[in-house]
Order: sequence, then structure tokens, then C-alpha cells
Amino acid sequence: MSRQIANFFLILILVALSIWVNTPAHPTIDIGGFQRSMDLVLGLDLQGGMQVILEAKENTNSPVTEDQLNTAIKILENRSNGLGVSEVAFQRAGQNRVVGEFPGLTNTDEVLAVLKETGQLEFVDMGTTPLSDGTVIITDHDNPQPAAAATPEVTPAADAAAATPTVDELKAKVWHSIMTGDQINTVTVSRLSNSNKIVVNFELKDEGAKIFKDYTENNIGKYLAIVLDKKIISAPVINSAIPEGKGYIEGKFTQETANNLAVQLRYGSLPVAFDVVNSSVVGPTLGQDSIRKSVIAGLIGMIVIMLFMIIYYRLPGFVASLALATYALLSLALFRFIPVTLTMPGIAGFVLSIGMAVDANILIFERMKEELRAGRTLTNAIDLGWRRAWLSIRDSNISTLITCAILFWFGSNFGASIVKGFAFTLALGVIVSLFTAVVVTRTFLHVVLDQIKFSEHPKWFGA
Repeated sequence: MSRQIANFFLILILVALSIWVNTPAHPTIDIGGFQRSMDLVLGLDLQGGMQVILEAKENTNSPVTEDQLNTAIKILENRSNGLGVSEVAFQRAGQNRVVGEFPGLTNTDEVLAVLKETGQLEFVDMGTTPLSDGTVIITDHDNPQPAAAATPEVTPAADAAAATPTVDELKAKVWHSIMTGDQINTVTVSRLSNSNKIVVNFELKDEGAKIFKDYTENNIGKYLAIVLDKKIISAPVINSAIPEGKGYIEGKFTQETANNLAVQLRYGSLPVAFDVVNSSVVGPTLGQDSIRKSVIAGLIGMIVIMLFMIIYYRLPGFVASLALATYALLSLALFRFIPVTLTMPGIAGFVLSIGMAVDANILIFERMKEELRAGRTLTNAIDLGWRRAWLSIRDSNISTLITCAILFWFGSNFGASIVKGFAFTLALGVIVSLFTAVVVTRTFLHVVLDQIKFSEHPKWFGA
């Protein structure tokens, strides 16, 4: 009995926490470095937003691999978070596509511009050849073969105007890349104190700092181009050696473009280039009115289930209704805490898991009634009923979880986020329903029924 009382107080604490989390006025959790908003996260179909399909550019010499796509997804997520776009979801779709979903996003152009760029930064040796910002050049970083040396050299003239190569010469020349952006350690955006011009500051790792120091010491007076995705951002003259591995990128930046560049450099370059196959702004298919109606329909369904349990099973049905209410509170609290992005299929998975929770209670009560008819005491009937129903409850829930795992894998690998959301909420609901069946229902039955004599009140149990 002491164990049942301990479980009962544990359940009361969980219920109190769940009620607090689910109240509209709940505060944000902020403990140390851990922060979590308890607001429900709604998916595209509930609040609208943007969906984009990116396709990796195929290279006949090196096809896109699974590892490259997985790495690209992590970088894309970091870039999106760096832009302040929250609750974004990226997932693979087939062999060479990535689907991105941005609930609530309206400024699509800025995000797409950052996502589709490879973000490959290079420091390129321009020698004495000055080139203007925005010029597209070929570098040897991706193809460091000896053949690069065989390409025509551009001979600088005595003055800068004559030294500027023609377009054909630019196409023929392969410029030497001394270092890439993977040597960058930190990136920030600031303004120069003397001119108020926006610049992107960077600090190099130890290896990169040494390369930068050696190069700048030996090439004073020459041009060093800073190139992003083969396009020159700026090409300053090296006035002195830079021994500490710190510098800044100066160009025609606005605050927005500088921040976007900093995001690209901070989270690394994509292992493959992407084309935007399709992007669409998705309007909410339900809206607030439809969400309200769905909530009302769900409450009506819960009430009908509870009435059925009470009418058919009497007092145990009332106990099961309390356990079902506990289940609903715990599930919603977990949805807020994790957080789970709720879509209509996800809500359907949650509703289906309610049926699983009710099913477990029905199995327990039917076995309990059999034990009571066999002459067991009420306390023994509760324990025996639960033990003999447990195997069926366990097997049915495990088979459901296996199905959820398969659906989740399918949704993750083929870009079917609808299937993925359904599988996740159903699996989470099944796990919580197992807890309510194993702990909550059993505890409530003992706390409420242990002091009642079945022989005196058989009608209270529908027997």
C-alpha cells in the first residue's frame, strides 16, 4: 500500500506540472543555460509558411553521397537558425533532394538566397592583377591539378588599367587559392570606426593563421582576393604582414548582406551545390477557426469515451476516465516541452493513441471482472487482472511502435514530413499510454477500490 501511495503522489506532481505547462499563462523555462518556451509549435498546414525543395547538382565524376546530403542538412539547419528562422525542418527526399519547411516564414527571398549558396570562401592569390568586386573567376581549390599551371598566364602591365584582363583571359586563367573558409574560427559583423563602413570580421584557426602570416609576409604590395563561390567580394592590397590570423572582409555590404555572409562562413560551406527546384508559400489550410472546431471535436470525443467507460464499467470506468484525463495532460505537456511540431496528421496520431490508451484499460477491466466472478477479493482481482492483461497490452503496443519506427524512417528518407509527424506523435502517445496503463490506472484502482467490498457493491463494477 505504501508503494501505491508513493505512486499516487508522484502522479499528482506530474499532473500539477502538466496543468502548469498547459495553461495559457505559463512562463518560459529558464534554468541555467537551458531555455524552453512552452508554446505549442504549429506546422505548415496549421499556421502557413514556406516549403522549399533543393536538388543537389550532380557531378558525373563524383555522384552525391548520403553523407554529403546529411552534412548539408545540418549546415542548412544551422544557417536557418542563424538567420533567426525557428522550428525549421530539413529532411532528405530521395537520393539527391532536400525538403525544407519553414512554419510562419514570410520573408522567403532572404532565406533562399542564403540556403542555396554553397558558401565556399577562398583567399586567392591575385598577384599584381587588380580585379573589381563581383568578378567571377576560376580557382584551383576544387581542381588542384598540374594542368592549372598550363593555362595561359595574364601578364600584368605597368598601369592598373592595362593590367585588367579581358573576359576571355579570365575564363582561361586559373587563380591559386592559398586557403579556404574551413580555417575560419569565428565570424562577427561590425562597423569601421573611421568610416562607419560595415565589415565582416574573422579570426583564423592556428593552421590558417600560420598560412596567412607566411603569405602576407612574402607578398606585400600584391592583391589578395576574398572569393565566395567563385565571385570576388573584395580584393585588397597587402600593405603589411598579418601575423595574428585576424582580419576583415570589406565589400559593398548592407547590414543584412553582411549578416548573411557571416552566417554562411560561421556554419561552413555546403559539401554540394543546390538548385532551388521549387519554393512555395503555403497558406494555413485550417486557420484559427478550424483549429478551434478541431479542439471542440476532440473534447466531445473524449467526453463520449469517458461516458461509455463509466456507464459500462461503473466505478472502474470512472477511475479509467481519470487516468485518460491524466494521459491527455501528460501528452500535451510533452508536446510543448520537447517541442513537437503539430500538424493535422500529427493530431490524428495523437487521437489514435487515445484509442490505444482506452484499449489497455478495457483489457485490464475485463480480466478484472473475470477474477471477481471467480471469487477473488477486489485487491487480488486488480493485481491479477492487470498481470494477465499486461502481455496483450505489451505486445499490441510494441507492434504499434515498430510500425511507427518504419513510418518515421520512411518519412525521414523520402521527405514525407506528414508521415513522419503522424508516426512521432502516435509513438509518443503509445509510450505515455503504457505509462498510464502500468502506473496511473493501477494506482488509481488501488487507492479508490481497496477499501471497498465487492460483495456489498457488485453493481458499482458492472458485474
